[in-house]
Amino acid sequence: MKSFAPSAAMPAADIRHEMARLRRLATLLDAAFRIPGTQARWGLDTLVGLLPVGGTLLMLVPSLYIVWKGWKLGASRPVVTRMMANVIVEAGADLVPVLGDVFDTAFKADLRNVALLERHFGMATP
Repeated sequence: MKSFAPSAAMPAADIRHEMARLRRLATLLDAAFRIPGTQARWGLDTLVGLLPVGGTLLMLVPSLYIVWKGWKLGASRPVVTRMMANVIVEAGADLVPVLGDVFDTAFKADLRNVALLERHFGMATP
């Protein structure tokens, strides 16, 4: 049976590669597009989140993937717990029509979670 324990000794280059992939995914989800005339950014999470309930549930998948990858890469329990809290806060807020979408656009849980991982692994956050 395959173990679901975090990777014990993943090379630093592999972790950097995975973190770059996670950063690109989080950017697509949270900040891929700029609102014209402003510095505000939004991503697919905001767009898909406009769909009542189903959009929130659908966007939980990539958010939870980022948390799962962090765990598999060897992030500590406190880091993974904080990442889950970010996802839960964002998903809970998303259940409130319109205001939840505004909150989602500002909170950016996926980018927060990648930043947590980058700090955990000693990588500079852009």
